[in-house]
Amino acid sequence: MVERLPYCGAAPLPGMLLDRFNLDPVLIIALLLLAAIHIGSVHTRRQRLHAAAGWTVAAAALISPLCALSVALFSARIAQHMILVLAAAPLIALALPRSPQRRDCWDLWASAIAFFVALWFWHMPAPYDATFASSAVYWSMHVTLFGSAILLWRELLHMRAEQTVDALAAGAFTSMQMGLLGAVLALAGRPFYLWHLNSTAAWNLTPLQDQQLGGVFMWVPGILLFLWGAIRALDRLRCALAATKTA
Repeated sequence: MVERLPYCGAAPLPGMLLDRFNLDPVLIIALLLLAAIHIGSVHTRRQRLHAAAGWTVAAAALISPLCALSVALFSARIAQHMILVLAAAPLIALALPRSPQRRDCWDLWASAIAFFVALWFWHMPAPYDATFASSAVYWSMHVTLFGSAILLWRELLHMRAEQTVDALAAGAFTSMQMGLLGAVLALAGRPFYLWHLNSTAAWNLTPLQDQQLGGVFMWVPGILLFLWGAIRALDRLRCALAATKTA
């Protein structure tokens, strides 16, 4: 029976990484189509720039040698996820404004819960290891995690001033749950993921060190970026109050 390789191929060795770009034509065409549709659907130059930047960052995370490195190192997979969730997703979301008619916060909390479920589910040991055995599972992980992050950032970045409390609460909830998962991974006393038990030694890391490094990658950036989101929401409220006073 032939063993099936992960979507990103076999785990690379040091010195071979720069030759391991992911040139999957289906992925490249899909990214180009999504970027073209998105850029073509927005109306302002700023939105087009945000959309182009977001899809470029997403392409870099998925096409660069980071894809191959994520087969060897858990910390590389987490770095890939954080680039998608904390860099590409907010840029894309900035070019996806909410409908001005939407005044409730159901979409905000639904997207926050969806992101919470996706993040925790795909970093549980069994689902995580399954992404290396099936390309369908691998892409289910990326679509649900990246997609829910885009929706969450859209709600957070385009909330109306009167919805600031909900935006702060949802942002705090997301930051706390990301920080908690990162802390669990960083402070664990044993490795959780069977796939990486034999893949980290070539990179001078034990499986536990690799997992702890990945936990730090999730813990710190997630808190900092959602803190920026909170400051942005408060600044929007300040501007709205100032405009009310001068009216």
